Amino acid sequence: MKDFAAIDFETANECRSSVCSVGVVIVRDGRIVDSFYSLIHPEPEYYQWFCQQVHGLSEEDTDGAPVFPYVWEKIAPMIEGLPLVAHNSQFDEGCLKEVFRVYQMDYPDYEFYDTLSASRKHYGRSLPNHQLQTVAAACGYDLTNHHHALSDAEACAHIAIKLL
Repeated sequence: MKDFAAIDFETANECRSSVCSVGVVIVRDGRIVDSFYSLIHPEPEYYQWFCQQVHGLSEEDTDGAPVFPYVWEKIAPMIEGLPLVAHNSQFDEGCLKEVFRVYQMDYPDYEFYDTLSASRKHYGRSLPNHQLQTVAAACGYDLTNHHHALSDAEACAHIAIKLL
C-alpha cells in the first residue's frame, strides 16, 4: 500500500466519542507528504485522570479548541479517497464512528487497516510486545513523543510503509 492516511486519536475519558486530539499523516507513493494536528473540545466534556496521565492533555488545553465537526471539515478533504491506517485500528475506528454518531454526522464507511495486526503477522513472537513504540523501533523509527496524536500517527505511517 503506497497511498493512505495514518490517523491517531487521544480521548479525554472512557467514552470513545471524547476525542481531544487528532493526528493525521498523509502518505502518497510511499512517502509522507502532509500532516495535520488539532486539539478538539471533547464530548462528553470531562477528563478522566487515567487518560490525562497517558497523553498529558487537560481541560485547560482544550477549553478553546474547536469541536469535532469543525476539525473534521479540515481533515476530510485531506483523506478523501484514501484508506485509513491506525495502530490498533479498532480503537481509532471506534472513536471515529462514535464521534460521528454523537454529532449526528453521516459516516462515510472509511476503510481501515491495522498496523497492530500487521505487526503480529510480520514479527510474530520475535518482539517482546506489539505496542506502537516497540513496533516503530523494529521498523527503524524512533517514537520519542508517544501518546501525542501526531507523533503516534507518524509512527504508524512509518510502520505501514514498511509492513503494509
